[in-house]
Amino acid sequence: MSSNAATLTVNGATALRRAADYFELAKPRVVLMVLITAFVGFYLGSAEVPNYLRLLQMLFGTALAAGGTLALNQYLERDTDALMERTRRRPLPDGRVQPREALWFGIALVLAGLGYLALAVNLLSMLVTGFITLSYLALYTPMKPRSSLCMLIGAVPGALPPVIGWTAARGSLDVIAWVLFAIMFLWQVPHTLAIARLYCADYAKAGIQFLPVIEPDGASTNRQVVSHSAALLAVSLLPTLLGAAGAVYFIVAFVLGVGFLVYGIRLVLQSTLKRARQLLFASLIYLPVLLLIMALDRVRL
Repeated sequence: MSSNAATLTVNGATALRRAADYFELAKPRVVLMVLITAFVGFYLGSAEVPNYLRLLQMLFGTALAAGGTLALNQYLERDTDALMERTRRRPLPDGRVQPREALWFGIALVLAGLGYLALAVNLLSMLVTGFITLSYLALYTPMKPRSSLCMLIGAVPGALPPVIGWTAARGSLDVIAWVLFAIMFLWQVPHTLAIARLYCADYAKAGIQFLPVIEPDGASTNRQVVSHSAALLAVSLLPTLLGAAGAVYFIVAFVLGVGFLVYGIRLVLQSTLKRARQLLFASLIYLPVLLLIMALDRVRL
């Protein structure tokens, strides 16, 4: 192999590694979950035949803004991430991407995403997305080392992606959009607390004030898990009661909600890592199944 060919091969491999690091900065798995929930919001809010071009435009703009927001979050938390075993190998704490590069990468993605939503979709969907970015970076991120309320604050931007989809489809905010928001909000609390219970030592090392860190006995954590799971069971039935979904959804939502609540109660009765892991697994099954059945059994409003 000639020296020029070898140089091109090395440069190509380096470029691919750099691209992979930037891709990791945008947290593609989290972005995928955002897009799934935004898609459900759009589908539920659409007329009989959805506007597929607008759907794709909404998903593209949302993906850009979400990826940029997550990259900026990693920029802000790079020192904290370096302290935790589960995050210290991310591109910033590992030194594979420099802070200034991550900052401008995140800013560029957010601005591109918001601008695209405003021009190609509608202003309301852009405003909802902008609020997600602002609240996530300016409220949730700086509150994490200060107060256990950070979990509830963080659940707000995490619950808004289906509202992006709804506003993109309808251009307005309706009661069903807020029901979707409430379902997502309530689901996040037991989901996040299960994760915090599993990685309590890591969070404590980094000074993040989740409930399992500041109250190791687990009493407050368990109360929050059960109360939000019970509320989720009730709220998840509203789409049928409000005429947005059918009887099949109602039955599935009830069964899923009872099952999820049972896993929360089991954590209360036996507060172990095994029970927390089971609750986390249950949460990962609950949400996609609920949203899928809601979409399949939707009723046109």
